[in-house]
Amino acid sequence: SSCAELIKRSASFAPLSGNVFLFSWETEVIDNTLNPDFVRKYILDYFFEEKQNLRFDVYDIDSKSPDLAKHDFLGQVFCTLGEIVGSPASRLEKPLGGIPGKKCGTVILSAEELGNCRDYATMQFCANKLDKKDFFGKSDPFMVFYRSNEDGTFTICHKTEVVKNTLNPVWEPFSIPVRFTLSLSFVPILPSYQVVNAKKKIKKKRYINSGTVSLLSFSVESEHTFLDYIRVTLTSLFLKGNPSQSTSLHYMNPYQMNAYAMALKAVGEIIQDYDSDKMFPALGFGAKLPPDWRVSHEFPLNGNVDNPYCNGMEGILEAYHQSLKTVQLYGPTNFAPVVNHVARQRFYAISNLYLSYFILSIIIYVFSGELCMSAAKLPMSIIIVGVGQAEFDVMCFFLMSQQFVPFRDYMDRTGNHVLSMARLAKDVLAEIPDQLISYMKSRAIKPNPVPPLPAHTHKALRRAEQG
Repeated sequence: SSCAELIKRSASFAPLSGNVFLFSWETEVIDNTLNPDFVRKYILDYFFEEKQNLRFDVYDIDSKSPDLAKHDFLGQVFCTLGEIVGSPASRLEKPLGGIPGKKCGTVILSAEELGNCRDYATMQFCANKLDKKDFFGKSDPFMVFYRSNEDGTFTICHKTEVVKNTLNPVWEPFSIPVRFTLSLSFVPILPSYQVVNAKKKIKKKRYINSGTVSLLSFSVESEHTFLDYIRVTLTSLFLKGNPSQSTSLHYMNPYQMNAYAMALKAVGEIIQDYDSDKMFPALGFGAKLPPDWRVSHEFPLNGNVDNPYCNGMEGILEAYHQSLKTVQLYGPTNFAPVVNHVARQRFYAISNLYLSYFILSIIIYVFSGELCMSAAKLPMSIIIVGVGQAEFDVMCFFLMSQQFVPFRDYMDRTGNHVLSMARLAKDVLAEIPDQLISYMKSRAIKPNPVPPLPAHTHKALRRAEQG
């Protein structure tokens, strides 16, 4: 990190705070300058699916006291880790604030990916003598892999294909980021594992196992990562769904967000950090439009047919609330037109010699089960979030991964909507990086070259190399 045009010439340092803003790190002190280039680095775990809030405070050193209150406060910056890595060349420049009526200068934040984040483990598994589960056949086995979180919970990181009607399946090889595994050192040592059915083990005294799973092959190699590709524009499209009464799902409660707004904000606040201009097309479907009240399944929430783009997440929510006042919600819904809208954007991007990867987020309260499957060929991930208490077969649908997540399961029992949205976002976005990489790899698309660093950044790097 570095600072420019500070309000006072002296030594300064920038402590970094995490999600709860606990003091956790400080830079070195640089004497007698208004434009310090800090060299000391700090390692953070990065998760695309989480909003990782950061705060940087800059101080003027007046003594050797560790008490910040005894030093002059020069300003502060709030941002997310996603904003930094999503900026061109992973370099974010923001004005310092925190002192009313004064220009405090700017802070420049840079991020780089550690080398081991590029390592992917490719492995293949088979199983032998699994339990028979089908009445008229054998079994249709598949494997699900989870990574352990710090809070003791588990998050899915890979699911194999289903092998039909066999007790001895051989699954296709797959690749998974090394960072998702607890330890790779044990893999070559223990190539086979017992499959244990806990219920059968309790009931049967002579129970041994329900088969074995064996590792057929294993290798580790470096590949292009998600952070290499997000320098290409990442665009999001948000939609709202079927009609409802003003007292239910679309009700604009002055004291809290409705279910549609919560679902939009949960996903949108995270992925907006990766869009270059923070302008998002926001479309609605399933409504009658004035003045002739024709039914439309593709209309701009802001009412501007020529420019459906909204400025950031706040702009999307404002357009959504305004649209509720001007349209008549109508069903049944059909969201194939909005999928085609993204397809048209994709062909426009290719004709202009750049590639965008799209995240299409659809918010509904009735799932029809219909989807334009041709979208599987597009550079796009589709998220469908169902709201309300309807009997959804799926509440969240990944076109590529086929992962289903019921939204109501993420609602916090104490009514903490912030926690509810964080839980939803963490699961529905967790597979987006792998989906993007999978698409790029399948078409042999390489990331764009990294833009050159500014001159003052080169100076800081040279100083770091010199010790």
